[in-house]
Amino acid sequence: MLLSFVIIYWLISIAIGLYAALRVKNTTDYAVASRALPFHVVTATVFATWFGSETVLGIPATFLQDGLGGVVADPFGSSLCLILVGLFFAKPLYRLRLMTIGDYYRLRYGRTVELITTLAIVISYLGWVAAQIKALGLVFFVLSNGAVSQELGMVLGSASVLVYTLFGGMWSVAITDFIQMIVIVIGLLYIGWDVGGSAGGVGTVIAHAQAAGKFQFWPEFKLDAIVLFIGTWITMMLGSIPQQDVFQRVQSSKTENIAMWASVLGGSLYFVFAFIPMFLAYSATMIAPDLVAKYIDTDPQLILPQLVLEKVPLIAQIMFFGALLSAVKSCASATLLAPSVTFSENLLRPILKAWKPELTDKQFLRWMQGVVLVFTCVVTWIAMNSKLSIYGLVENAYKVTLVAAFVPLALGVYWKRATTQGAVVSMLLGLITWISLEVLAAGDAPPAWTEVWLPHLVGFLVSLGSFILFSLLPQFVRTPPIPQAPGAPHTAHAGEHPLGHVSPAGSPGHGGV
Repeated sequence: MLLSFVIIYWLISIAIGLYAALRVKNTTDYAVASRALPFHVVTATVFATWFGSETVLGIPATFLQDGLGGVVADPFGSSLCLILVGLFFAKPLYRLRLMTIGDYYRLRYGRTVELITTLAIVISYLGWVAAQIKALGLVFFVLSNGAVSQELGMVLGSASVLVYTLFGGMWSVAITDFIQMIVIVIGLLYIGWDVGGSAGGVGTVIAHAQAAGKFQFWPEFKLDAIVLFIGTWITMMLGSIPQQDVFQRVQSSKTENIAMWASVLGGSLYFVFAFIPMFLAYSATMIAPDLVAKYIDTDPQLILPQLVLEKVPLIAQIMFFGALLSAVKSCASATLLAPSVTFSENLLRPILKAWKPELTDKQFLRWMQGVVLVFTCVVTWIAMNSKLSIYGLVENAYKVTLVAAFVPLALGVYWKRATTQGAVVSMLLGLITWISLEVLAAGDAPPAWTEVWLPHLVGFLVSLGSFILFSLLPQFVRTPPIPQAPGAPHTAHAGEHPLGHVSPAGSPGHGGV
C-alpha cells in the first residue's frame, strides 16, 4: 500500500514537470524560466532546492552522533548562505540580466576567469547531485524492503528526475518545487506531531536531548577549536554563494525585490524546517533505542526511514516518504540543471559558435539538454561508487567554490579596485594551496595541524589575501570596465551600489588574460 501511494505520487510529480515543460520555447525559458517567477514560487524553489537528502537523512544522522556542533555547516551555514545572497548579492546580480553566474565573472574579469570559475562551479556540483541520487537509491531500497538494490534505485531515481528536467528546465524545476514544498511542510509537520507524541511530546524530547549534551553548539574557547568551527561553518555559508542554482533563482524572479526577499525568506524557512528531521531522529533514541543501536555505527542514514516504517501508522508513512521524495527530487532536479546550464553557456557555447557561427538558439537548446543528460549519467556513476555519506558528499561539494569563486565574486561586487590580475592569482593560489594540503592531510602521517587548519580554510585565506595584494600591485593584465545594467547611465552617483549601473549584458566585456 505504501509503495503504491509513493509510485502514484512519483508519477504525478513527473507529469506536472512535463506539463510545465510546455512553456519552454528558448534557452531563456529553459535556464531562468523567462525571468517571470512570482514571490511565492521563488521562495518555494529556494527552500525546496536546499531542502534535500542531506536535510532529511544526512543532518539527522550527523546530529545523533555529534549534536548541534556537528551540523554547523548545514543547516546553520547553508541557511545563512541564502540569507546573505538575498541581502547582499541578489539585487546587484539581478540587474545584470545574465544567464549564468559564469557570465558575471566574464563581464567583471574576462574570459580566463570565467573559464576557471565555471570549471570550479561545475565540479562542485558533482558531490551535491551525487548525494541526491544516493538518497533516491536509499529510498527505493527501504520502500521495497531490499527487493530493489540501492544501486538500481539510484538508476531509477535519476532517470525519473531526468525526464522532466531534461525537457522543462527551470520552468519544470520551479513548478514542481512549489508543489513539493507544500508536501514537505505538511508531511514533516504531521510526522513530527505523530512521532513526537509517541516519544512523550516535544518538551520531553528536547529536555532529553539537552540532558544528553546534544545542544552543545559553540566550540571551546581555544584557538584550535575556534578555527575548526569557523572553517567548518564557512564551507557552505560562503562556498555555496557563487553557485548557479542560487543565481538561477535570483535571475528567474520577476523583480529584483522578489529576488532579494524570496532568498531571505526561503533561507529562513529552510533553517526552521531543517530541525524537524533532527527532532524525529532523536525521538528514535527514545522510541526505538534498539533500532538506533543497530544502525548508528553502520548506516545512521537508515535510522529515520526505518523508524517511520516500523513505528508509525500508514498515513504517517505516506506523509513522511512523500516529504522525503519531494525533498530529494526537488534538490536533484535543480542541481542537475544548474551545472549543465553553466557548462553549456560558459564553456560549450563559445566552442559551438566558433565551429558553427550560424548556430540558432533552438539548436543550442538541444545541446544544453544533451549536457543535462550526460551530467546525469556522470553523477549517477559517482553516487554508485562513492563511499562518502550523504552529508559528507554535500559538505565536500563547496570546498572548491570557497577557495576559487567566492572571493572574486564578493570583492568584484563590493570593491571597485578588484582586478582581473587579482582574480586570476587568487583562484590559482587558492586552488593550489587547498589541493596540496588535502594531499598532505590524506597521507600516511599527516601533520596534526591539518586537523585544525583545514585545507579549504587555508586555501580560502590565501585566496583572499592574494586577491587584495595582486589587485593593489602594478597591473600587467587588463581589467574590463565594471559592468553596467541595461539602460542605465554610464556614470555611478555617490552612495549608489557599486554595481547599481552595469553595461548591457551582451556588451563585449571579454577582456582579460
